[in-house]
Amino acid sequence: MTGVRLAVGIVALEFAAAVTGFVASTLLPVVAADLDAKDSLGLLIAGSTLGLFVALPLASRVLARLGPRGTLAAGMTAYLGGLLLAAVSRSAWMFALGQFTAGLASGLLAVFGISSAIRHLDDSLRIRVVAASSAMWIVPALVGPAATLGLEHLVGWRWTLLLPVPFVLFGRLLVVRATRGDPSPDDPPRPLLKTLSIPLGATCVVFSMGFWPLALAGAAITVVGMIAILPAGTARLRPGTPAALGAMVLFAIGYFGADSLITVLLTTGFGVSLGQAAIVLSAAPLGWAVTSLVATRFTSALFPFVGLSLTALGTAVLALGGSFTLALVAWTVAGIGVGLAYPGLYIRATTADSSGFTAAELATAVITAECVGQLLGRAVGGALSTSVTGLFASYSLFAMALAAAAIAARRSR
Repeated sequence: MTGVRLAVGIVALEFAAAVTGFVASTLLPVVAADLDAKDSLGLLIAGSTLGLFVALPLASRVLARLGPRGTLAAGMTAYLGGLLLAAVSRSAWMFALGQFTAGLASGLLAVFGISSAIRHLDDSLRIRVVAASSAMWIVPALVGPAATLGLEHLVGWRWTLLLPVPFVLFGRLLVVRATRGDPSPDDPPRPLLKTLSIPLGATCVVFSMGFWPLALAGAAITVVGMIAILPAGTARLRPGTPAALGAMVLFAIGYFGADSLITVLLTTGFGVSLGQAAIVLSAAPLGWAVTSLVATRFTSALFPFVGLSLTALGTAVLALGGSFTLALVAWTVAGIGVGLAYPGLYIRATTADSSGFTAAELATAVITAECVGQLLGRAVGGALSTSVTGLFASYSLFAMALAAAAIAARRSR
């Protein structure tokens, strides 16, 4: 029964994540224009992920100091406070600080279930959770961008930014109720300095503002930190579980980096309206969700490789520019590819093999891998996207990361 409750909580949080993602991506061009931050996109899109990563090594320490109730109260208060700060912001820096605070709170609250919950789910239930979580993106993909734009016209982007709050609080409370009887995790705390080196490096990339030595140094610091905290063999794509984790990092760099900037690319680089950009924005998550529901009913060792190759192809097409129709088709193909690849790749990355990793290590590692990839992809994409040429260059980089993920997926079999 506990496993089922945890699964329901995780699925509810995925729905909340879908709502949050569509609101943020749809509003990005509007926020950037209103805050005069078109040259500081990295500040707008990387703040929440930076906060999440800073929280990862602190969560267990805060839990030990404040206890479950105190951590829950602090996390909920910080989340609401951060979102309100972003909503009333008058500059990109204030908006980024608000998003950072909300991300930090989300990382603290994750101690109540995400990594520990995955450890309690057997393989059959985990694959169902993956499929159900993917399905949670269907409704937000269909109505999220249109509803966000409609609400933005009615009340402005600041009030619209608060739309995800009820969904996030509901999902988080479900997970808390499901795990409140569990003993406190006895896993050793994450290494503080090694883990914090990742957001430190990403911050250098975000704040580089076109100064390439600082951007390259920041990227190097992030990669070194990632190698230090992920399981041995991940950086070398050692066949088996390490290669699957490496593929997760590369996938997150390419896909989530591209997804975070898609509305800006279309409105600035393709010259389409925000309404048309919102339609394209929905295409990939919808393709991902529907294809995942089908892919989980079948098994094929080639699904991760083929799927990631399709995603790389769709992203590469976007890097060439073109029309609204071309962008819609390309991003739909990219989403279908993720739906085909993700379930099998996720199971490979969280299933112990002859390498000797424990379930706890893998549950933590797969979350870390995706977070590192998202952080690096958004930071680098935001740093590059200070011009139209930079936007298209960033999508070329995302496509190469996805192609590398496909190769890594072949080694994970």
